[in-house]
Amino acid sequence: MFRPPPLLRRTSASLAFAAAAVSNHTMLSPSHSKTTPDPTLHHALLMNPSPQIQPPKPFVHCVAGHSHISTNAAVENSMEFGTESTALGSLVVISFYKFADFGDYAEMRVPLKELCERLRVSGGIILAPEGINGSICGSQEAVESVLGFIQSDNRFKGLRQIESPVTPEDEAIHHGHTSSSPVGAGEDAPFRWDHVRVKLKKEIVSLGMPSVSPMERVGKYVRPRDWNTLIGDPNTVVIDVRNAYETRIGKFKGAVDPHTTAFRQFPTWVESELLRDGSDGRQCAVKLDVKKDIIVSQSDTQGHKEPPRVAMYCTGGIRCEKASSFLLSKGFKEVYHLEGGILKYLEEIPKSESLWEGECFVFDKRVSVEHGLAPGTYKLCYGCKKPVSDDDMEAPEWEHGVCCPHCVSSKSAGEKERARARQRQFETWGAIGGPDKGRRETDCGG
Repeated sequence: MFRPPPLLRRTSASLAFAAAAVSNHTMLSPSHSKTTPDPTLHHALLMNPSPQIQPPKPFVHCVAGHSHISTNAAVENSMEFGTESTALGSLVVISFYKFADFGDYAEMRVPLKELCERLRVSGGIILAPEGINGSICGSQEAVESVLGFIQSDNRFKGLRQIESPVTPEDEAIHHGHTSSSPVGAGEDAPFRWDHVRVKLKKEIVSLGMPSVSPMERVGKYVRPRDWNTLIGDPNTVVIDVRNAYETRIGKFKGAVDPHTTAFRQFPTWVESELLRDGSDGRQCAVKLDVKKDIIVSQSDTQGHKEPPRVAMYCTGGIRCEKASSFLLSKGFKEVYHLEGGILKYLEEIPKSESLWEGECFVFDKRVSVEHGLAPGTYKLCYGCKKPVSDDDMEAPEWEHGVCCPHCVSSKSAGEKERARARQRQFETWGAIGGPDKGRRETDCGG
């Protein structure tokens, strides 16, 4: 059973302990730290910093046989802490996931959400019996505290993480709203600073096939520096596991686009395109017609052939974990996938050496990123939540906050009118729902 660290009482003494521990404890990256920072201490500091200090004691608690240890350095000298600016710093966006046997997943939701809210970490996190998946934004220290809290459960040691910087303009918006605005951050911010979603679901990435488990079998990881060699081999079929609205703005050169609208459609596509039965009932091998960007049958004159070597990729790697597990279950022997996904490739591989064409769609307010994870040029249509280019926004079908050339024909008159009403609210108040939407409640009591 998952149990978060016990919350400290809100007394001046405990707040003093918290202030001392957080200010003097070295915050290391979760991938390098041997000790886990205690998030509750950081909570207390942000809520009510105090110049009085005493060294807290380490504590240990257990979760279904998984040990959680929090160690805080003793503090010998008193220190004074600043105002709200202490909690602010350079923003980062970190995407993370890990598959794990997480039967008590629901018990993490409340403490994790409360931690994010107190540290002003925003974004979205999914908890499911098969693990955790999320993308969050906040100061470096705050985000590391959240990741440290998650990894205090031994099942999540070694979270797969991808870190992206935030532009100075977005930082100014984010910090401006944290210090003064009564409403959530504007539409140009990476995330609303006051909003985090922690959802409970059946899967952390929805394939709809419970029997497919990356914890049991998964494809071979390929590092970004070795990816070009693999996909440059003519005997390798390269498959983009993402959806059509993502592949529309960028993909690897020569990759097959399944044109799916949801990840759940991937198994059907594999059955109908990647695996075909010949007229004699034997399974045909396949090859890639690069010019037509499709899978075509390859004659099998010498009897049964093994399925082809497959190299697949997605945004951050999580969908490939399940997709590769599925292909292995269908008899594929050589299944590879890009470690860290497109984002890690764009981060590590120089543009001059890259085989990536276009931009990469991301699931936050940045919309897209380019090489070096620099912000891309695409914006978001709030009618369909799909990326739109400058040309799309010049088209007659474009209506800000309502529809775009990609969704205008699928929207009814009633849907468009409701979208216009929401857009008017946002333009008037800065938030949908009115001036009080997104306002934080102030704790004035003791």
